[in-house]
Amino acid sequence: MFAVELARGMWTTLKSMFEEPVTYQYPEVKRPVRPRFKGRHVLARYKNGLERCIGCALCAAACPASAIFVEASENIDRRRFSPGERYASTYEINLLRCIFCGFCEDACPTEAIVLEHNYEMSFTSRRDAIYTKERLIVPVPPGGDPTPMIVPPGSFDRAIPEMEDPD
Repeated sequence: MFAVELARGMWTTLKSMFEEPVTYQYPEVKRPVRPRFKGRHVLARYKNGLERCIGCALCAAACPASAIFVEASENIDRRRFSPGERYASTYEINLLRCIFCGFCEDACPTEAIVLEHNYEMSFTSRRDAIYTKERLIVPVPPGGDPTPMIVPPGSFDRAIPEMEDPD
């Protein structure tokens, strides 16, 4: 009996020596992620450069881990960040607390917070794990203007229909 079991084990080992390995040589070869993978957060912008986040803090309310902090400020025509009345002056996500559930993404009425496919997140200190608005916001798209923008009084209302098309 012992010899049969030993031979079966040796045969399994010998068979697996000639199979192709299932490992990836990370970081040289990146593993492809699934379409529904929820990775690092980003704050999106409209095509004209305005920020999508209006500072409503619904993402913070929906977060079961209390990982998001949002502080809103008023938009004025001399310093416009978003098309609404308010914008997120402070936006922070503590990735040590985040469970990557995607509730923040679902709760956002303007689709400002998006969980992208980036899974390369490492921290050397606890402070590095807190992603601020500056680290989260995507760059200004080509043809867009950086925020804050100076707009003529009441003119931001005319720009909203062209911004409704999600990227």
